[in-house]
Amino acid sequence: MLSSLKTLNLLVMFLLELAVYVAVVLWGIAVGDGWPAEVALGVGAPAVMMTAWTLFGSPRARYPARRGGRIALEVLWFGAGAAALAAAGRPGWAAVLAGVFLVNAALRRLWEQ
Repeated sequence: MLSSLKTLNLLVMFLLELAVYVAVVLWGIAVGDGWPAEVALGVGAPAVMMTAWTLFGSPRARYPARRGGRIALEVLWFGAGAAALAAAGRPGWAAVLAGVFLVNAALRRLWEQ
């Protein structure tokens, strides 16, 4: 049973990572002034986030963040997703994202994932 819960927690982590990309796209569309800016922000901001995660956060990161650096990266990453949702006019979803992240992070620390 615990093995299944650990696997589920890793799946939730992956879905949270994807949710951050969606949040940043929504932010770009919400704050863009006209379709060129919306497209630029809606594509550019997730590309920047993707580059950061690829370099520092992914399992095959070139410069993997460790220990305290990993914690800081995750807080900044998921905090940016929650902030993007709030700035896009979706504060309820921002709170859900932040709450699910906190539970997920606590379980990953507890289970040493």
